[in-house]
Amino acid sequence: MPDPLTVASGICAAGALLSSWQLGRRAVRAEAEIGRLQAELTAERHAASHDPLTGLPNRRAFYRLAATLLTDRSGCHLIAVVCDLDDFKQINDRYGHAAGDQVLISVAQRLATFAGENLVARLGGDEFAGLLTSPTLDRRWIDHSTRRLYDMLAAPIPMGTVTLRVTASVGLAPVRDSQLTEALDRADAAMYEAKALGSGRPNRALRDTAHLAEC
Repeated sequence: MPDPLTVASGICAAGALLSSWQLGRRAVRAEAEIGRLQAELTAERHAASHDPLTGLPNRRAFYRLAATLLTDRSGCHLIAVVCDLDDFKQINDRYGHAAGDQVLISVAQRLATFAGENLVARLGGDEFAGLLTSPTLDRRWIDHSTRRLYDMLAAPIPMGTVTLRVTASVGLAPVRDSQLTEALDRADAAMYEAKALGSGRPNRALRDTAHLAEC
């Protein structure tokens, strides 16, 4: 006949193992729940600071990130860029809003490629902005960068059975004395001046030349 103490000891051991297993299961579930909540929080933060269509930072995030760049420019010059697509409404009217969305996505990807590690954002609609670091304010360097940006944006965009070409009016202005809003206003004014020149001008991009080095 089994020893009662031995039986009781075995039952206790089995109960301890079961309890330990249950605790382990609960810990695994708790860790999974924490991971899910953290992922949801990360997704919510990303959604609050990024444009849902293009994935670029939105207007609020642009100003927040730009403020950080202004305090840590590492000796480089900063140049504000404002970009607005030309006759974008005609694309929506002729090809539909789905095509218009694809154009915005393509333009955003090209801007991100051009900017590299620099800041670029979608401010809203077909308007984008960037804050680029530059080793110099030499006008020739700025002009070269501006032409490269304009040509990149004007490259054909395959769209199913058709290929679209869009152009953009671009304005640039150096940021002086950490005055970002002032620089963006000057860049915006240069952009609208470029847009007013009309499609007859092959390169609708202007610089705030009054603040560029005469080199």
